[in-house]
Amino acid sequence: MFLLSEGGHHTPLIVEFVNHYIGKPVYDFQMAYTKPLWDKLFSKFGTNAEAIFGPYTVETAVPWYTIMFVIACILTMVVIWIMKGKLSSEDPKASQLTLEAGFLALKYMIVSVVGEHGYRYFPVVATFATLVLISNLMGLFPMFMAPTAHISVTFALGISSFIYYNSVGISENGVLKHLGHLAGPKLPLSIGIVITPLIFSIELISNMIRPLTLSIRLFANMFADEQISMQISGLYAPFTQFFLPVALLPLAVFVAFVQTLVFTLLSMIYISEVTHGDHGHDEEHAEDKAEEAHAEAVAAA
Repeated sequence: MFLLSEGGHHTPLIVEFVNHYIGKPVYDFQMAYTKPLWDKLFSKFGTNAEAIFGPYTVETAVPWYTIMFVIACILTMVVIWIMKGKLSSEDPKASQLTLEAGFLALKYMIVSVVGEHGYRYFPVVATFATLVLISNLMGLFPMFMAPTAHISVTFALGISSFIYYNSVGISENGVLKHLGHLAGPKLPLSIGIVITPLIFSIELISNMIRPLTLSIRLFANMFADEQISMQISGLYAPFTQFFLPVALLPLAVFVAFVQTLVFTLLSMIYISEVTHGDHGHDEEHAEDKAEEAHAEAVAAA
């Protein structure tokens, strides 16, 4: 946001620094190996790699969003390590309480959506949530840009979520049963012979486009947030280039959290569709556990 308040996209210094040292070898590798492959593929559609990805240069050999996403991954580990600190049950610090509140809130969500057995998927879901949130918030700090404001990053996240929930479904149910849940309920043979293939086709297409819908939703909101900030900041320069971005910070933070919630919640819903625990046990205890987790989250907050 602060980079955009200056009047447009500027390459962060850390991106220039990385490309200064490794841009040349990466560029040489791209020109020798990856670019010819992309050109060959895109030539079938009447275009080429540069028309799709932009000009190949030493200065942009390592894209800004790749560098920013790597930084987001590192920051995710560092932030959790710092907030965790030295855990104490007798005298917890504010950072520990914040971490516990986030943990319990996320635990309540996954138990409510997936069921009591869904807690086994908590580590991956929590990783998604933390990484997406930090990626979204990076754009609010000087010298950084939000990697989730680029479609390549959000599509990679969408693909990761897609691969994960399908791997969960296959590991728990087997390939045939996992595909079978796309066919809907069992129907009488007289109508099932027509309706079941139709349902299967619709569900299969719906599942295949989920990475795209996940990625576009996250990208579009984060990119629009930056573009709106840029346009508003340029209304009456230079006065609006500082004060308005600061005033818009609460809204930007709200958007970052909401988009994290949406991505995480949808991933939970997709997991709930392909996994089934001990339903008798879940129905008896899931509600009580969810209420207990919610109470703990409120108390910790």
